[in-house]
Amino acid sequence: MVERTVQIGSAHGLHARPAKLFTKAAAAAGSPVTLQKGDGKPVNAASILGVISLGINHGDSVTLATDGDNADTVLDGLVELLLTDHDA
Repeated sequence: MVERTVQIGSAHGLHARPAKLFTKAAAAAGSPVTLQKGDGKPVNAASILGVISLGINHGDSVTLATDGDNADTVLDGLVELLLTDHDA
């Protein structure tokens, strides 16, 4: 299992538009990816309802995790999406 922890860059957090971009990329990853806020329960990163239910705000730390041969590449792309301010 490969994990990455990152702080959310979008000024208004992971609301509908950035969550949609993120979940589409997670769904296209080819392997299951989970997203976890703090010590909370991990959710399927490809589920927009699961991601929005976490109530992720600007500056919150989240942890992504996945397995597979391309895990580092998958997480690199998803981390980049989370670091980007989609509200700018």
